Amino acid sequence: MHWNGFKKLCWSVFFVTLIALMLLFSKQSVYFALTGLNLWFLKMVPALLPFMILSGIMVRMNLTETVAGIAYPVLHPIFRISRNAVYCIVMGFLCGFPMGAKVITELYERQRLSDEEAEFLLSFCNNIGPIYFIGFVLPILSRKLILPYVAGMYGLPLLYGLFLRYTRFRHMKPADPRFEGRLEKGDAAGKKAETILVHVDDAVNSAVDSITSLGGYMILFDLLNLFPYAVFTFLQKTEILNSALPAVINGLLEVTSGISRLGAGSPIFVLLLLPFGGLSCIAQTYSIIKRTNLSISKYVLHKLCLVALTFLYYTIWMRFLPGSYLR
Repeated sequence: MHWNGFKKLCWSVFFVTLIALMLLFSKQSVYFALTGLNLWFLKMVPALLPFMILSGIMVRMNLTETVAGIAYPVLHPIFRISRNAVYCIVMGFLCGFPMGAKVITELYERQRLSDEEAEFLLSFCNNIGPIYFIGFVLPILSRKLILPYVAGMYGLPLLYGLFLRYTRFRHMKPADPRFEGRLEKGDAAGKKAETILVHVDDAVNSAVDSITSLGGYMILFDLLNLFPYAVFTFLQKTEILNSALPAVINGLLEVTSGISRLGAGSPIFVLLLLPFGGLSCIAQTYSIIKRTNLSISKYVLHKLCLVALTFLYYTIWMRFLPGSYLR
């Protein structure tokens, strides 16, 4: 059997098994699906959809450089990047995942970011949002301190990006604004002038498509929890089903529902899981960048580096300030 045929057989067995598990454990499959659906509808849609729409409008109306002008005097001397790249950093850190990947992709497709700029920004700008982190994660973990955790969640990616800028991307060049201007002028000559309503309609449709895709991934990866659930049930390991292990597996598959199930029982695991984002977040990022030549494998590698840096950060914290970590 050829390798392609073997892969096809394996994936067929995988999905047929999943369908069989959904039928055998119908009650549990509905629970997992509803968990993903509820978290998407109640947490992700209100937190992300408005940002996606507004950012989409600004990208389509060529307002990103103007908006980035606020942060440009601060970030440009440090990172030595263009205004559009500054916009990606601001939106990626303030609005949260997957806004970083979406903004980078939209500007890259419109040739307002160079290949290197897009790869550089994707390495550290696609993170969990501060509203989600402070309003959802820290209360679940029963953390009273805020600033040290915010420093770990967002300070480390910024430092990592700064390190990459002066090492791996030290010769990075921004997109050529002259080429961009010629492209936009040529496009404008060949099509009807677009009003703001056209841009709004396009941005809304794109945002709804992205947020719907995000919900589908959350439901799918929550359903994958049927595999460990079925194994532990078959082995009659009820003590494992009642332990933190299923929740840990859940977090690796889909971070939001995993955090909800783990609660305050495993704070260090949750804090290490957040920079990685879970397999669902990786799949969602791939769905956003798949039309470009940006590499998902490089993205995953950068995420693993951030997990290692986060582990080092909390290890040092617990070593020298053990009491404060528990707050």
